[in-house]
Amino acid sequence: MAKKIIVIGSGFGGLAAALRLKAKGYKVTLVEKHADLGGRARVFKKGEFIYDGGPTVITAPYLFEELFKLFNKNISDYVKIVPLNLWYRFVFNNGETFDYNGDTKSMEEQVKKFCPEDYAGYLKLVDFTEKIFDKGFTDLSDKPFNNLIFMMKQIPSLLKLKSYKSVYSLVSNYISNEKLRRVFSMHPLLVGGNPFSTTSIYTLILFLEKKWGIHYSMGGTGSVVKALEKLMIEENIKIIKNAEVTEILTENKKVKGIKVNNSKVINSDYVICNSDPPNVYNDLIKSKEHYDFLFKQKMKRMDYSMGLFVYYFGSKKKYENVAHHTIYFGNSYKEHLNKIFEKKELSEDISYYLHRPSATDPNMSPDGQDAFYVLVPVPNNLSKINWVKEGKKFKNLVLDKMNQTVLPGIKQNVLSDFYLTPDYFEIDLATRYGSGFSIQPKFSQSAYFRFHNQSEIFKNLYFVGAGTHPGAGMPGVLSSAKVLDKLF
Repeated sequence: MAKKIIVIGSGFGGLAAALRLKAKGYKVTLVEKHADLGGRARVFKKGEFIYDGGPTVITAPYLFEELFKLFNKNISDYVKIVPLNLWYRFVFNNGETFDYNGDTKSMEEQVKKFCPEDYAGYLKLVDFTEKIFDKGFTDLSDKPFNNLIFMMKQIPSLLKLKSYKSVYSLVSNYISNEKLRRVFSMHPLLVGGNPFSTTSIYTLILFLEKKWGIHYSMGGTGSVVKALEKLMIEENIKIIKNAEVTEILTENKKVKGIKVNNSKVINSDYVICNSDPPNVYNDLIKSKEHYDFLFKQKMKRMDYSMGLFVYYFGSKKKYENVAHHTIYFGNSYKEHLNKIFEKKELSEDISYYLHRPSATDPNMSPDGQDAFYVLVPVPNNLSKINWVKEGKKFKNLVLDKMNQTVLPGIKQNVLSDFYLTPDYFEIDLATRYGSGFSIQPKFSQSAYFRFHNQSEIFKNLYFVGAGTHPGAGMPGVLSSAKVLDKLF
């Protein structure tokens, strides 16, 4: 008789884990707190506008394709994923722009526009990030790091690849122009890290983008969630919605099931959490007598990613010249990030990421209108910022900045809007301190030093998602489910 697996949470890590383990013959039940699937990638509707809740940049689309191939099906029968020609438009506070894409000639023009001498350095940087990619992603992203000896074996090659450096420091070895340094070092912010402290292993994202490009799923990222849900139903994975897991039940050093909505008990042989590991270990497991000294220290020393302020808004005016993905840099960079990550202070000199899906998919907004979201890195809730008081003020600051920069006239053109603060991430998504991406991707919190895919404490408890190996971002959370293939 097939063994039972419960998957808690339906972010992309949980959806991928449920499908991979079903393909191995397990009896899989997915339990989701909300009325809809997707976790950070859920979809919001307001008025005539539909918004992707979270991740919008699809890299390494083969990781989605694999999930359908497990059942001899084609992803193209479920969802249409298209490559983008322009990946990101970077906008600086003096109005200069850098259009970032996969075209060699275009990249040469864009780099030379800022600093002709840096083009040779850019090419060397890409070559070096390919080596990091080959080791960090190709070799290690789907391998379990449950074993210190396995970790020790990787250290010589990681040192050779300068993983002790920060992303910003490595980029600065090759690039002299400050604006170009920002362009090529900002990727850690997409996975919750500070470019000045995130291990340079994460420069592999530069090469990952170059290798596969950046894609968009027609109908929004939510259409990928719908496609995976349809596949799960076809393959008889049981899905229970509106079911908040309030306790993971343990006996000795084993997990024996879950308690849902403080009442119903569901037993299982294994539990897989697509929930933030610190939340699971602190709040869902009530009996902590098996946590040894080292594990308690690990829990205590963790540094958490920044928080996110996300403002969703529909515009009655169409902004034809605004790119699908725009990243706007404020005046300061290092100082601004230091305020967010170290001082935990709000700043008026914000940077932001603006998503305009109708640049690629006209069906994402009503005719003649645009649906946007803007994501602003802010301190996590260790800051003690009172978002009930500060939220509206901060929204108005964000609107002012966009009005002055990328979206002139937007203040007069907003039709409907709402925003989410770190409180949403802490309360609705159960991430500790409202962090947007769980723990930071520092070297001391990567691989073996991150929360393990197979629990350090309970051998039949497993983790997928942003807080475990290999980390946040779509390729990271989908790869965390591939790690389970090696463990089951």
